Amino acid sequence: MKTKFAITALILSTLIGYAQDKQQNQALDTIIISSTRIDLPFKENSRTINIISSEDIKNSAANNIADVLQQIAGIDVRRRGTSGSQADLYIRGGSFDQTLILIDGIKMDDAQTGHHTMNAALPIEIIERIEVIKGPAARVFGQNAFTGAINIVTKKELKNMVSAKTETGSFGQLNAGITVGTDFENSSHIVHFDKMSSEGYRHNTDYDNSNYFVKSHFNKNRKAIEMIATFQERKFGANGFYARESATEQYEETQNSLIGFSTKFKTEKLTIKPRVYWKRNQDDYIYLRNDPTVYRNLHITNKMGAEVNASYKSNIGITGFGIDISKVYLKSNNLGNRNRFMTTLFLEHEFKLLNNKLDFTPGVAVTYFSDFDFYAFPGLDVGYKITDQLKMYGNIGYTYRTPTYTDLFYNDPSTAGNPELEVEEAFAQEIGIKYFSPKFSGSLAIYNRDAKNLIDFIRPDTTEPVYTATNITKVNTQGFEVDLAYHFNINTFKQTLSIGYNFLEDDILDQNKELSRYSLNTLKHHFTSRLSTQLFKNISQNLIYKHAERTTGESYNVWDASLVLNLKQLEFTITASNIFNADYIEAGFVPMPPSNMLFGLRYNFN
Repeated sequence: MKTKFAITALILSTLIGYAQDKQQNQALDTIIISSTRIDLPFKENSRTINIISSEDIKNSAANNIADVLQQIAGIDVRRRGTSGSQADLYIRGGSFDQTLILIDGIKMDDAQTGHHTMNAALPIEIIERIEVIKGPAARVFGQNAFTGAINIVTKKELKNMVSAKTETGSFGQLNAGITVGTDFENSSHIVHFDKMSSEGYRHNTDYDNSNYFVKSHFNKNRKAIEMIATFQERKFGANGFYARESATEQYEETQNSLIGFSTKFKTEKLTIKPRVYWKRNQDDYIYLRNDPTVYRNLHITNKMGAEVNASYKSNIGITGFGIDISKVYLKSNNLGNRNRFMTTLFLEHEFKLLNNKLDFTPGVAVTYFSDFDFYAFPGLDVGYKITDQLKMYGNIGYTYRTPTYTDLFYNDPSTAGNPELEVEEAFAQEIGIKYFSPKFSGSLAIYNRDAKNLIDFIRPDTTEPVYTATNITKVNTQGFEVDLAYHFNINTFKQTLSIGYNFLEDDILDQNKELSRYSLNTLKHHFTSRLSTQLFKNISQNLIYKHAERTTGESYNVWDASLVLNLKQLEFTITASNIFNADYIEAGFVPMPPSNMLFGLRYNFN
């Protein structure tokens, strides 16, 4: 593995050495990482961060966030079917319970189970960018950012416009949506609604999904107050999604909603950002779709929170601090009625030395859980700017994750929770180097994570039908990832080639190879690439290639493509997924859809 690290580092340094353009990339300079307390331009951050812009999303040949995230090396989105109806999110070999999603900085974790993480995913039309933070992030976000976090930043405003779309394609797909932006003297508003449906690509894989979104800014000319409200509803056949492969008649309905209010107070040195929010998730699972009396689970989780994040500039740097208070209530016919109170205190300080070339940011988060104990998440980020375009960095940090209520209390004929579970723990480290210019950007990161008490559902022997939640003793995860992007012109048209590769190995197969339910499907090799080209004034095309090889030996190659025709206010799109009809599985027993097409039409009335 050391040889592979050296080869990758050599390739990256060679590419950097041949990059001829020395100008600073102003586009990256203007992006402020909004999910942290200390506001830093993207290029100055000493962490491994991927920025997926709205333009990247448009060129991704994807129509939902799950498909977009799959194109980032190191992110493993295990989908069950199309349209992101049910998908699990993994970063760098972590579990779906160890990844945190935020919407405009609001934590969307669910105390019932991490299976609901992607329920919070928003429609791509209202997304400004996606910030992907990899590595130990608990000191910044709290306990659910065990292996990383993803912050979905929504558009701030849309100037008096109306946009409508309609799409149709394989498997009886029918999609329609409308986005409205209004801008008044002292307020602005964005309203979005869409509906996606399909007959399904095999028995009992139909779906009917709806998304509602409202974002408003009030009192814009003084102390602006921002309101965000979202509601997502998904109804889908779940053939083989859970339980066993023979469970072909499962059905599920989920609802996820959020409402939050925030504002900002700012002086020359002090910035204070208070926020209150309420998040609700409902999960209704039926084992036999046409006979709910056989087996049914209904879980309703409510989380109410208030937080204040602040930063203070002084002669010795910038201090970030904050407090996050929340209360979770769960009502479930299987898990019982539960509640948990949490309080987290954050503190970090950025020091800059050597004419601002060297930065180091120590920090800590301390969390109290009413049903567990106090836990501290210390960490340190260090960076050194070699040139305006080239920077080396490293970070270390401790992280924890408390068991979900599913881990602790869930029971069915083949599954048993464990109220005696201990908290998951890990110590993670990474070092990296990144380069930015208008024509070329590249980064290399090498990482290691030593974890103990990881939670998995296992059974003692093959004759035992019940999987029981258990703490695995120790697991080491290490790997490296490379991201490269080259921007060039053909005539006056912009072209982009981006490549990502993540290599990961762990010793989790040694823990209970034949008897684990969730841990045995890590992505060992993950290669992604996207070629976005434009050869004519009104036509652009995108080609996406993904290669995946898992630790258990399965591998597959998937090609997607899209074509976009712009005619002033009218836009036509053709999207082809799994072009060469690859036969593969990402999660459980669910074969992914064969080759399929989606045709779209959008009209902008502005």
